Amino acid sequence: MSLIRPLRDDDLTAVRDIYAHYVAQTVATFDEVAPDLDAWRAKAGAVTAAGMPFLVAEADGRVLGFAYAGQYRPKPAYRHTVEDTIYLAPEATGHGLGGRLLAALIEGCAATPARQMVAMIADTGIAASAKLHLRHGFTEAGRLDRVGFKLGRWVDVVIYQRELVS
Repeated sequence: MSLIRPLRDDDLTAVRDIYAHYVAQTVATFDEVAPDLDAWRAKAGAVTAAGMPFLVAEADGRVLGFAYAGQYRPKPAYRHTVEDTIYLAPEATGHGLGGRLLAALIEGCAATPARQMVAMIADTGIAASAKLHLRHGFTEAGRLDRVGFKLGRWVDVVIYQRELVS
């Protein structure tokens, strides 16, 4: 059985390693160089200092995924809109763990002043992420065609959005 809980400092190595897979092997992120442990420590500190959740999914003492939310854009008028980030270890996909992480992240963000959550999902080929967000109340809000170039090809971004309060 897996547990969804807040990130601890000793989780950061697993978070780094999970994300590094997606940097090197996929277009799910537009990063081309995986952030090091210090960068992840700074990211986690910034997320939690802003009052946003940074969660991990753990099973048998092993971190299998993570999710966090941060301000959508840096300009002040966006302060009530957050963007979610969610990644699972490749072997942990397809078992409902992403849904549990996203549900917990939505719940955590709904307890903050945030009112809207967006997801920027690269490439329509990443159907699992799109389906995950649609199942959790997101709707497609827009599309940015060919805005990224990674792994030798142009990549689209689909924007999904959901309200955090009704």
